[in-house]
Amino acid sequence: MTIFKQKLIVGTRSSKLAMAQTNQFIKKLLAAYPEMPRDSIEVKTIKTSGDQNQTDRLDQIGGKGLFAKEIEMKIKNGEIDIGIHSMKDMPANDTTDLSIGCWLERSDHRDGLVASSNTSLHDIYSGSVIGTSSIRRRSQLINLRSDLTIKSLRGNVDTRIQKLNNKEYDAIVLSVAGLKRLSLDHLVSYKFSVDEILPASCQGAIGIQLRSSNEELKSFLSPINHNSTEFLCQLERDVLRVINANCNSPIGLYASEIENNIILQCEIFDHHGQKIYKNKLQSHKNLADDLGKKMGDDILSSIGQEKINQLDKLENDFDYSP
Repeated sequence: MTIFKQKLIVGTRSSKLAMAQTNQFIKKLLAAYPEMPRDSIEVKTIKTSGDQNQTDRLDQIGGKGLFAKEIEMKIKNGEIDIGIHSMKDMPANDTTDLSIGCWLERSDHRDGLVASSNTSLHDIYSGSVIGTSSIRRRSQLINLRSDLTIKSLRGNVDTRIQKLNNKEYDAIVLSVAGLKRLSLDHLVSYKFSVDEILPASCQGAIGIQLRSSNEELKSFLSPINHNSTEFLCQLERDVLRVINANCNSPIGLYASEIENNIILQCEIFDHHGQKIYKNKLQSHKNLADDLGKKMGDDILSSIGQEKINQLDKLENDFDYSP
């Protein structure tokens, strides 16, 4: 596919956030190819297993990969050409015969607090009910404020905000990038620094998935691929691959570039909010290709594979009370 001889069929979830991400991709593609008519791009919405089950905990029904499975099947059987994904929801290991062929520039990587009292986590009163569906955020919040109540929160962004407005929660924690894409970032009362909460691997990044063998399509998308985002996010994913962890685990990862140096940070928590691993590796960007592997090897030598495996699933109730 060089210049359009056929439609480009794009698969995405149907949520407002997924559609916003898809529209961001389309806008960038049309800017790269001004001669390309908008109607040569067809968008198919796909309901994934994660969308269909809005009640059970993700770690108990198969993990965040449930938001991708049906999209991946349709790429494989040729119903769609590409799938648009929030990369923080994607397993670290690529699905057989599929790969991320294009990365859009990473947006804000941070987590944000949306509080009914418009306050920070440090000032919110003891015993406040904080909503999240993330095992990582759960452990990090307990580590920061063990006097708060953590309560499970599923649903799309609108649903979560509505539950906050209904006073079911005093505050909720969401991705700042997601709120920005929905023009809702004005609701954020506090943005966590990476010193407070390390984000999930690839948080804020959008990936375009396609058949690994489709080099023509990958080449076509290359003008909009953000190389720095791809490199940094792949380092984060390398860590998860080495330690065989998934995107549900209480692991914060963030790679950044400052003055030609790559900095890779990692923190791992147990389910009681105790920090069991913390490390920061740094290298010149020309020598940083194996930084993720080095971090992963250090994690395995420090806490071991058995412990990592135990963290993949929360055995007790998600809700936490001090």
